[in-house]
Amino acid sequence: MAMAAAFRREGRRFVSPQPITAVRSSLIPEDHAPLGVRSISTQVVRNRMKSVKNIQKITKAMKMVAASKLRLIQTRAENSRGLWQPFTALLGDAPSVDVKKNVIVTVSSDKGLCGGINSTAVKISRAFNKLTLGPEKETKYVILGEKAKAQLIRDSKKKIAICMTELQRNPLNYTQVSVLADDILKNVEYDALRIVFNKFESVVSFLPTMATVLSPEVVEREAESGGRLGDLDSYEIEGGETKGEILQNLAEFQFSCVLFNAVMESACSEQGARMSAMDSSSRNAGDMLDRLTLTYNRSLSLSLSPSLSLSACTHIPGILLCPESLVRE
Repeated sequence: MAMAAAFRREGRRFVSPQPITAVRSSLIPEDHAPLGVRSISTQVVRNRMKSVKNIQKITKAMKMVAASKLRLIQTRAENSRGLWQPFTALLGDAPSVDVKKNVIVTVSSDKGLCGGINSTAVKISRAFNKLTLGPEKETKYVILGEKAKAQLIRDSKKKIAICMTELQRNPLNYTQVSVLADDILKNVEYDALRIVFNKFESVVSFLPTMATVLSPEVVEREAESGGRLGDLDSYEIEGGETKGEILQNLAEFQFSCVLFNAVMESACSEQGARMSAMDSSSRNAGDMLDRLTLTYNRSLSLSLSPSLSLSACTHIPGILLCPESLVRE
């Protein structure tokens, strides 16, 4: 009691001999942090700033690489559109044709960090699979790309007929894609092939697209029923081939052309989306670096100026402090 009175006479606040529960960071030792102060180690902030700078360098480099790849693929994707457009004018694109055997060809990428292009293609494939469910109907998946495989294998493992990955490791040409198309046609039975891909529009936008390739039997049936394919009989057939053989050749050639365009459009959309995503990541890293720099400067100024530490600590509400405990010896 006498000691407490002595402290009161000298105008000092009484500090209990028991340890006071203080708000203190666990980043630095307890003996280096002032009592009741939320302190932060400048070394930790420096390390965090260094890591953010490294991440920013990586994202900027990935943006430049994606931009260079985009310029190379964009011209090929635009040129590939001229392959399947004549088939659309001749045979049409009939996504609403009701058939028993549907094969959904989902085109995706093998790598991530490219926004939501892979999730969009998978969502469209799953939605179309639900629309074609029926007692006498069958739906199979043909997957091109690692990302679509990782998502569809969770709930549709039994429906996956063929899965091909690492297609974009080397630049593809039409000959290589036609070989892939031939392998797909030999291993699956289909009435309609539904190719799901992302059509490139600009660096910041892409259009989810589904192209339909009908089997020769369905094409002939639709032509006889007077549907959208009813004008096929107006063309003359030259040579010794029959109408069924010509339709078979046209269906195979149409699928290879549409698949080549789908692969090119998806690769172009992937690089555009990655370029946009890395640009956003670089800007976010810059904002985080600005905040960390401000935090570092504040922590450094508090550690170098005891008067600032004293003024900052004595105004903390609800905590009894002894000012002499803040003065460094």
